[in-house]
Amino acid sequence: MSRTMTRPNEASQVSRLYEDPFHSLENRMSQVFRGMMDNIGSNETGLGNYPVDVEEDDDAITIEAELPGFKRDEVDVNVENGVLTIKAERGAKQLNGKTKLHMSERRYTRVQRAFTLPRTVDGSDVEAKLCDGILTLTLKKTEESKPRKIEIRSGDNA
Repeated sequence: MSRTMTRPNEASQVSRLYEDPFHSLENRMSQVFRGMMDNIGSNETGLGNYPVDVEEDDDAITIEAELPGFKRDEVDVNVENGVLTIKAERGAKQLNGKTKLHMSERRYTRVQRAFTLPRTVDGSDVEAKLCDGILTLTLKKTEESKPRKIEIRSGDNA
């Protein structure tokens, strides 16, 4: 907890006279802890994971992946040998020479997930859409895997 001595200023606002010397230490410890927590959930390649939902109906499998802050050109989706891979990579913010950086918590970020596709999915028929930080993939099922009604004929030979 930060402890500062304060006094009201003319506009009845609180202003700081001095900052607790342990405040900067506490902030640094929080940054280190946050960095360690960021690595929890990382896979063996050191890439972070992100939450996904997978849904299925008769015609397709839909995957919704949370990729907040990523632009369309920073996301790569491909299917190879029955494996769907979603990668996203974002560089650190670049500053011009006149800008002074006071704080930077956003950094280079790279995430990746891979899914083995079932045989019922046609890997060549995938639709992708990125909207409001949610990547939605629709993977169409093969015609052979879709349920179909079998007509039953009567046993009469007439």
